[in-house]
Amino acid sequence: MNAFTHIDRRSFLVGASAGGLSLGMSLSFTGAAEAAVTMPEVNAWVVVKPDDSVVIRVVRPDMGQGSMTGLAQLVAEELECDWSKVSTEYPTPGENLARKRVWGAMNSTGSQAIRSSQDYVRRGGAAARIMLVQAAADEWKVPAAECTVEKGVISHKGSGKKTSFGKVAAAAAKIAPPDPKGIVLKDPKTWTIAGKPLKRADTIDKVTGKHSFGIDVKLPGMMIAAIRQCPVNGGKVKSFESARVEGMRGVKKVVQVGEEAVAVVADNFWNAKQAVLALPVVWDEGKSADVSSETIAAILKAGLDADEAFVGNRIGDAKEALAQPGVRKIEAVYAYPFQNHATMEPMNATALYTADKCEVWCPTQNAEAALAVTIATSGLPADKCEVYKTQLGGGFGRRGRADFVAQAILIAKQLPGTPVKLLWTREEDMTHCSYHPITQCKLTAGVDEKGNVTAWKMRISGQSIIASLAPERLENGMDPATFQGLTASAPEGAFGYNIPNVLIDHAMRNTHLTAGFWRGVNSNHNAIYVESFIDEIAHETKQDPLEFRRKLLKPKQLAVLNAVAAKAGYGKPAKGRAFGLSSMNTFGSYVAACAEVSVVDGKLTIHRIVAATDPGYIVNPALVERQVMGSFVYGLSALLYGEISVKNGAVEQTNFDTYNVMRMAEMPVVEVILAPSGGFWGGVGEPTISVAAPAVLNAIFAATGKRVRSFPLMNQDLGTV
Repeated sequence: MNAFTHIDRRSFLVGASAGGLSLGMSLSFTGAAEAAVTMPEVNAWVVVKPDDSVVIRVVRPDMGQGSMTGLAQLVAEELECDWSKVSTEYPTPGENLARKRVWGAMNSTGSQAIRSSQDYVRRGGAAARIMLVQAAADEWKVPAAECTVEKGVISHKGSGKKTSFGKVAAAAAKIAPPDPKGIVLKDPKTWTIAGKPLKRADTIDKVTGKHSFGIDVKLPGMMIAAIRQCPVNGGKVKSFESARVEGMRGVKKVVQVGEEAVAVVADNFWNAKQAVLALPVVWDEGKSADVSSETIAAILKAGLDADEAFVGNRIGDAKEALAQPGVRKIEAVYAYPFQNHATMEPMNATALYTADKCEVWCPTQNAEAALAVTIATSGLPADKCEVYKTQLGGGFGRRGRADFVAQAILIAKQLPGTPVKLLWTREEDMTHCSYHPITQCKLTAGVDEKGNVTAWKMRISGQSIIASLAPERLENGMDPATFQGLTASAPEGAFGYNIPNVLIDHAMRNTHLTAGFWRGVNSNHNAIYVESFIDEIAHETKQDPLEFRRKLLKPKQLAVLNAVAAKAGYGKPAKGRAFGLSSMNTFGSYVAACAEVSVVDGKLTIHRIVAATDPGYIVNPALVERQVMGSFVYGLSALLYGEISVKNGAVEQTNFDTYNVMRMAEMPVVEVILAPSGGFWGGVGEPTISVAAPAVLNAIFAATGKRVRSFPLMNQDLGTV
């Protein structure tokens, strides 16, 4: 790639945070400076080789959701190439920065991989097609408008001439690119590559083991580092005795990592791990050493009735409506715990530092954030740093942060010229995560004599992710992400019920544990609170939960709910079974679920879930269907087993023996309804997680008469009332 444009560290780091990176640079397509690359290309998105094979550049990390395939389909659709000849490659964030961020954002977070980049990647494919056609037309001396393209072959009907992309690619690369704003994109109704259930581009490499994950990285002369961090988040290293382990087998060096950790560098992971566990360390655990799950719960409970709170949704006057004569009040309090991302691949990164270069190899959901951390931690200018993204052994939001990248660099700086792979143990990974935020919620509904809901008051008390990871992004102290799926109107998801008086607010109560973007984020507990309470109101007023929702839901939300109810056969459960419903508008998509369960002698069996999603447009139906199915594995695991508890300031769960996940035998049949209504682009990977738990919880109530309001279910007795 061409030389880096001048940019200092401060300018680059502005806007970088644990959750993302916003550089404030304009996005453009190939210009004169950008054409000076070592590999021939038509534009930044498309490389066409002489043999007509096409390389499509994809910059959104794929960690199993299929975004690499989907984004390539969108580019290929507008390019009009032969899909059988397409491959993909991932540019580095250093290349992206050098080319003035021509590829845009390089993160896969918030179910944004396709929906946030679909427009400009399609324009990238279309621009390349226009340039290729123009090159052929110039050679034939005919108007480009008279030429057509099909599967990488350009034809001119008048003369009968034909050529292929590979033959005109070099000439096309020299043509001035069209203004992307003036490009007319295809109507999705005419798609032939996008919108089709094509096979994933990475399946063969995964099956054959060709894929290299961060944990697989090997470099000549590489050493391995194992780390121990203060058991209490926010604590520091007071002292440690290096001499006690420096003579152990394979040990190269003992180092302190920041204020909160120590690490041992050795010739292999086992030796590094054994030494770091044997290393005598004295910790200054700080003021949080007395914190427990009980003390946190008490703080959150107090927040439920606090006078001050941030308002996320206000319609009418809920307090006044609740005070009206004849209004019946229905009230409930729910609680949701901390939860771990529990990725199969623990956090890791490999760093090579010298006085004039710092390189990092890591599994990251946000390569630009990883690069920003590399620049800041190494102390080197941007053009001396680079990050190479490996495959991810699970992300779920955890790998949007780059704390482990910074640690790897801090260690490598103490062994200049030696590649060092930092690999967390499972125990470190479990106890030093950025957890799904803990919250409690108090809900109050006002109902008139006819059973109509006249008021809805909802107080969330608990942790803020933004305050924990990027406090500079708070809006006058408020965390807008807390209200995911609860706002009056928003592209990321809105409260779906037509109720005349609504007040939804947040009493922010942060803890010493780091909160993080956990797959599905705040919509997971918000959906439980809303959908369970809606069910409670329906039963308290002796109304069928489906018919009750039908009176209140907005049209698109009602459409997906009706779809799951019809397919599930709602209202006619098999003997001994019961149905439960839920719906949500989140990550810009409308989703719903109908769960069919039985509870025998207190034992829950989830037999079947029918799920519907309307994300507006669907790029690959097969991938979306699998994402929906997979999201229920994640959501139901959280409902059944997901709980991080705290004792003496430290996380108690240290491995999968104490932090369980759903087993195959527990998984219900999931039937997916794809219902794209067009006109918008919503997310896919996360939305349906939110409806998993409330659908099952409502089905449990229908089966047993018992309402569960705190989680996970492993802590509850599901015996019938």
